[in-house]
Amino acid sequence: MNTADLFKYKTVFSLEVFPPKRESSLQSIYSAFDNLKEIRPDYISVTYGAGGSSNINATANIADRLVHNYGYTAVAHLAGIGLKRADVEHIIDNLLPMGVNNILALRGDERDDLEKGDFEHAVDLISYIKGKYGDKVNIIAACYPEGHIEAHNIVDDVKHLKEKVDAGASQLITQLFFNNDSFYRFKERCDLVGIKVPIQAGIMPVANKKQIERIVTLCGVELPAKFTKIMSKYEDNPEALRDAGIAYAIDQIVDLITQGIDGIHLYTMNNPYIATRIHEAIKNLI
Repeated sequence: MNTADLFKYKTVFSLEVFPPKRESSLQSIYSAFDNLKEIRPDYISVTYGAGGSSNINATANIADRLVHNYGYTAVAHLAGIGLKRADVEHIIDNLLPMGVNNILALRGDERDDLEKGDFEHAVDLISYIKGKYGDKVNIIAACYPEGHIEAHNIVDDVKHLKEKVDAGASQLITQLFFNNDSFYRFKERCDLVGIKVPIQAGIMPVANKKQIERIVTLCGVELPAKFTKIMSKYEDNPEALRDAGIAYAIDQIVDLITQGIDGIHLYTMNNPYIATRIHEAIKNLI
């Protein structure tokens, strides 16, 4: 199924999972899938670490299991950094027979141990996939409501996003954010430059303080006063912090759905308990 078609009929609700660091731990994520059966998300995306056949294989194996063992629609992440054109063709040619034709095309994080590849930016990867595979592959792109951390400014960032859409991206998923007003301002900028594809809001329920600190360092997202007060109050009580993080995410999602969002993409951190709690709270809204 082409995930971009889902938005014609409903508010899309999807989940993101990531391969465990050790291949021996794959069973843990399959157990998580068993616990997600009641949710039945519209699709599940599987992340991808740049470089190395083990990363590629883990993403493909999980996506294959999602399709054939659980009956889900799967989206495979593909980071172009360090890859040659032949590498991309090899990966996609392996995914298509598995029934995985939805690709989230990313640049990926730069690393000193990666050789220079053929794709300097995500738009280069999107353009290549579109030119090579046409409508056989549905291409999804990432977007950044508060601007990419490497962007010169907000205006340039949305212009680059328009280039990704023009190159062939048929839907967008945002980086996580904690201030819905940031998303609404971003959506206005997208409207101004003529971006008309569906945009899903990426929501991450924060479950612990270290997770928050890592997010701020990597992504540069704004932490609203309401959010920081919650984190400060419950930082020494893990269960209370988890529940507060879930409640904050639910509040975000309800507001977004009320405002007519195209869809919600939940960053689950491979935690079926959190995903199930949130779905239970919003299932009648989507």
